[in-house]
Amino acid sequence: MAYGSYDTHDAVNQPSAFVGRNLFETDPILTGAVDGVLDGTAEEDLFRLGAFWGSAEAHEIARLAERHPPSLRTHDPHGRRLDLVEYHPAYHAMQRRAVEHGLAASLWEPGIIDVGARHAARAVRLFLAAQGECAHLAAASATSAAIAALTAGSEFVRTWRHALLSRRYDHRPLPVELKTGASVAFAVAETGAGSDLAGMTTRAEPGPDGAARLFGHKWFVTAPMSDGLLTVARAAEGPSLFLVPRLTPDGVGNRLHLMRLKDKLGCRGEASAEVVLSGALAFRLGTPGGAAQALVEPTRLLRFDRAVAAAGLMRAALCEAAHLARHRSAFGARLVDHALMQRVLADMALDVAAATALVVRLARAFDNAATDPAEAAYARLVTPLAKYWISKIAPTLIAEAIECLGGNGCVEEFRLARFYRDAPMLAVADGPGSILALDALGVIEAGEGTLGLVLAEIERDLGRNQVVAFADLASAAEACLSDVGSARVVAEQIALAAAAAALRRSAPRLLSDAFLDSRVAGPWRSTYGMLDARFDPAGIVNYVVPE
Repeated sequence: MAYGSYDTHDAVNQPSAFVGRNLFETDPILTGAVDGVLDGTAEEDLFRLGAFWGSAEAHEIARLAERHPPSLRTHDPHGRRLDLVEYHPAYHAMQRRAVEHGLAASLWEPGIIDVGARHAARAVRLFLAAQGECAHLAAASATSAAIAALTAGSEFVRTWRHALLSRRYDHRPLPVELKTGASVAFAVAETGAGSDLAGMTTRAEPGPDGAARLFGHKWFVTAPMSDGLLTVARAAEGPSLFLVPRLTPDGVGNRLHLMRLKDKLGCRGEASAEVVLSGALAFRLGTPGGAAQALVEPTRLLRFDRAVAAAGLMRAALCEAAHLARHRSAFGARLVDHALMQRVLADMALDVAAATALVVRLARAFDNAATDPAEAAYARLVTPLAKYWISKIAPTLIAEAIECLGGNGCVEEFRLARFYRDAPMLAVADGPGSILALDALGVIEAGEGTLGLVLAEIERDLGRNQVVAFADLASAAEACLSDVGSARVVAEQIALAAAAAALRRSAPRLLSDAFLDSRVAGPWRSTYGMLDARFDPAGIVNYVVPE
């Protein structure tokens, strides 16, 4: 073929874009995990959402939000404070969909919506949305978790709960009393203390009508344009939890100022700001000095959401890698037909399948915790373990998917570069690895038979096998109480056992057997492609990611 001066060659041996697939319908691990759990209405909603997040439209919206990150306007042309973050319309389009699908409110809505399976239904919606774009989920996730702290019966709390429980996205700068919907962000971390409440320097002084005035500097506030900030300040009684409205009831900007936006590695579509509180009007939530206890449940919910989102990113990366391998040829055969590529993809598929099954299993524990002590114990212990394990393996798996794509995987026009940058952000948020391992150790040390109940649940699902020695696992966990330096070892071991058990519940035994053999019984590994020849790699890939 002759090429003119403005011609280009045909793009041969390149796959089409991975679009036009229903992300729910084509995920047998996900559908298997919720089989019999959700009613027909909920499943129809998930089919619609899966179709959207697998569409070319969703890919384009996510691309635009990433390419046009938020920007900060501190002042208007006349020098007045604005403290305004401006977003691209694509961001608002995703936020509107997240709110309408209940990612912020559905756990707390009155009535019979998703009755008995609210956490499971919401987890699947979050999992599907994360495969499209992860950054925008921070606002809905924070709002959902924050509602858990708004339990008092004051008129102030009732007003805020009413706005937060709305499924209408309203980003207008109005007092919450005048809005059709509202959101809340967390403003806890400080420069000198991180999230260590005892070391925080933000102080609360008496304000008007029983309110307080807060003075301090918050270091990392994601979704700063939310209608309120949930924060911690030192009161006379000790660290206390406060809600700081962005606007006061008379419509005037509260005394909280956005100093700058963080230039983040990932999740760039959502802003994270440094915020100064210079006498901001605030309202205490819960008991004086009770911030630590008031944040237990919100923190657990946030960590669960991060684990779900990380699992969603892993699923999306695996699908991109498998799609490329099926539609690109080298050395006389499709990439997916080469033995080593098969084993790499199959090894990745096992982690994706186990992570998917684990977050749905954990969601079911949240759903059943109120009536089942074993499920309550599972939710307490497995939440930090799930976030620990999934968020640790997500960057490595996505990096392997990038290698499967080769040079294209490193190009920003492809989604994997964004996924790779987003994954570490999920690992850091709401407790990095060592904090998670120590928190899990704290749950075990608190007693209440939590460890025994959880291990019994795992053993029941796995059945008798020669791979997981539950007595040894229990002994190792107990030994950790006097050797906290080994907390990560035990955290990973229990997480792997829980993931294998969850996979056994919702997928063919071949998958859980291969997972156990390669992750628990086999030698320690640091890369993918180590799957034993006894297992059928092509069968694993074709089951987890149907062609």
